[in-house]
Amino acid sequence: MFYEPRKGNPFKIDPFKSLIFPRPIGWISSISKNGEANLAPYSYFNAVADEPPQVMFCSNGSSAYGKYKDTLSNVLSTNEFVVNFATSATKNKMNISSGDFKPDEDEFFLSNLKKKKSKLVKPPSVRDSPVNLECKLVKIIKLKTDSKKISTMVIGEVIGIHINNNFIKNNRVDSVSM
Repeated sequence: MFYEPRKGNPFKIDPFKSLIFPRPIGWISSISKNGEANLAPYSYFNAVADEPPQVMFCSNGSSAYGKYKDTLSNVLSTNEFVVNFATSATKNKMNISSGDFKPDEDEFFLSNLKKKKSKLVKPPSVRDSPVNLECKLVKIIKLKTDSKKISTMVIGEVIGIHINNNFIKNNRVDSVSM
């Protein structure tokens, strides 16, 4: 089968998102200039470099409450964020945090998650996450869109990495048990 995405597709649901897998989810925590915590999952996320280590996530669309989603607004104003890893144990809480909440609503509280103070950045980390990547903003790239939808790639340098000791076996990360 061949099709051109610009001309539509023969499926009820566009298959593009299911073709590239496994597709990790970056569970991004950020904080506003006013100190309001935010937590949201991003399915367009991955590592992009290792010297220095860098990650990216894409914020697609806008919030019902502002021009940008809260995460992007916060990163643009503070230049910091944390990537938290979701697990099968936290997947339901991650799904709750994906709602379009008001900027002053705390997704940590709404999804019954505990915050952990980050070491090098102001945004809190998810305490129950096996890995937290503390990041400083490197670059914002506005992506091409075929609609009025906002699509922005955020690239951050990983300046601090926390790995839960329970997932370190024989001096290596045991990602299978996460």
